[in-house]
Amino acid sequence: MNIKFKKLNKTIINCKKCPRLTKFIKKISSEKRKQNINEKYWGKPVTGFGDINAKLMIIGLAPAAHGGTRTGRAFTGDKSGDFLFKSLHKVNISNQNFSEKKNDGLKLKSTYITNILKCVPPGDKPKNNELIKCSNYFISELEQLKKLKVIVALGKVAFDNCLKIYKKKFNLNKKFEFKHGKKYLLPDNRILIACYHPSPRNVNTKVITPLMINSLFKKAKKFSTL
Repeated sequence: MNIKFKKLNKTIINCKKCPRLTKFIKKISSEKRKQNINEKYWGKPVTGFGDINAKLMIIGLAPAAHGGTRTGRAFTGDKSGDFLFKSLHKVNISNQNFSEKKNDGLKLKSTYITNILKCVPPGDKPKNNELIKCSNYFISELEQLKKLKVIVALGKVAFDNCLKIYKKKFNLNKKFEFKHGKKYLLPDNRILIACYHPSPRNVNTKVITPLMINSLFKKAKKFSTL
């Protein structure tokens, strides 16, 4: 990891811009979940991770309360991550089909994974001012990933907030529909692809299936190599 990324990640980890989120993370990390009661929680903002020469970026809304907030890595140690990494391994984006904890041997191929919001919000519902305060970190990630070609947004909130940044930067007035598999060419020639979030609810109700997400990532991978 280069110096700029290291500096960015250090700033993110030490961030306390949003008192409500800082307090909530502390509460989760001290109370813990029954099955994780003997574990030490990460209990800080969660940075992105992966290949800094990535051509593909995967974004979610925020770390899970007992996933990323516990393990210190996005989409790690929760059911959404379990579903996601089975797909990423299937299409040869990751070297293994699980993401359990830091230093578990996981490697991403030309891919970077992050969240729009670096802290878990109560009820998974961030306030607008929290999203605004955190947006500079995501903007920095976009700027640092010089070879980035494709962004896959997991869920409508991540999709909408990624677009907010682009609309502000490029003064866009175009309407963008969130529909699984739909892709848009952004003003910087990057491609944004909408993907239904691999949440337990969406998976259990078959809003998203392994076939759907595998197909989407195959296309995303193909576009990123063009």
